[in-house]
Amino acid sequence: MRHVPFFRWVLTAGFMLFACSAGLYAVESGPELPATRQIDLAVVDEKADGTCRVQWSDPYEKKTREGPYHCDAGRSDILKAPNFQDSRGYGWESGFMFTEGPNRGDLDDSKASSGEDFTTSDTLLLLGVLLILIGMVGGNLRALPRVLGVEAQLVRRATRLAEAAGWAAEDYARAVDAVRDAERHGSLDAAPDPELVRSLWVLREAGPQAHRAAADARDLAKRLRPLLREAAPAAGLRNRLQAGPAARADAEVAVTKLRRLVADAERHGLWERFAQTSVDLLRGQDADRATIAAGTDFERDPDAYRRLLEALAPLKAAARPEPLRRRRRRR
Repeated sequence: MRHVPFFRWVLTAGFMLFACSAGLYAVESGPELPATRQIDLAVVDEKADGTCRVQWSDPYEKKTREGPYHCDAGRSDILKAPNFQDSRGYGWESGFMFTEGPNRGDLDDSKASSGEDFTTSDTLLLLGVLLILIGMVGGNLRALPRVLGVEAQLVRRATRLAEAAGWAAEDYARAVDAVRDAERHGSLDAAPDPELVRSLWVLREAGPQAHRAAADARDLAKRLRPLLREAAPAAGLRNRLQAGPAARADAEVAVTKLRRLVADAERHGLWERFAQTSVDLLRGQDADRATIAAGTDFERDPDAYRRLLEALAPLKAAARPEPLRRRRRRR
């Protein structure tokens, strides 16, 4: 399976959002705030949370104005009504009034403006930082096994390749053994033995490519199995931590060789060849149908069967590959 750099894309998206936030912040930053000056406010009404109504003198409109304001609820009680020395019974507060711009004469209520919603740049900034954290933490956790030398996925692929090769070689050896067993009890003379004909028919249907695939499978399985044993520490983080320094060094060498063998097998289509060979060699499992088809084919070209039997005769029985831990279930 191809590696998908998920956390790398998450990290990239986080940096892009961060850059967009910085750009929007630069664009949204307007001119400097208008000038203000401090003035005295008469607190007409005040609640415990600091919400109040105040009066102040507007020198620009030449009148006394009144409006809502957020007073400092923690200021001294001496400044609050009715303790404050004001003939009207009002309290006292200090505030700032705009002295320029369209809001000239209005109060600058900083406490009220502090509750404004996040801007778009703020939202992008938070999302960007969150994605950057996820990408960095997740990417490091994902890369940790590779840094420690764990190649579990490669070892699993090599194991499946060794199993496929072992099955193809074993199926071919079984088909050859079936011909030899049948030859001991019958022949292709005047009364051809049906079992011998059926066994030869299986090999004939598989074709010469089955013999080549079985030879390649035996060779590949013989090369993969010792490498898989040496690469056992790289099959998982727990195995890696439990192995000694020498075993880990051998595992790194074995993993390098396994990667090359697996890549060559994929490039030359060995997975498909081994699977097809096993399928072709299993055609004789339905004995009744195979016997009928073999008999018909033998009557059409009996010399081809005799030549095939002669080609198998001088050969030694194909050696069965070493059994794997996980055996294939045959239907």
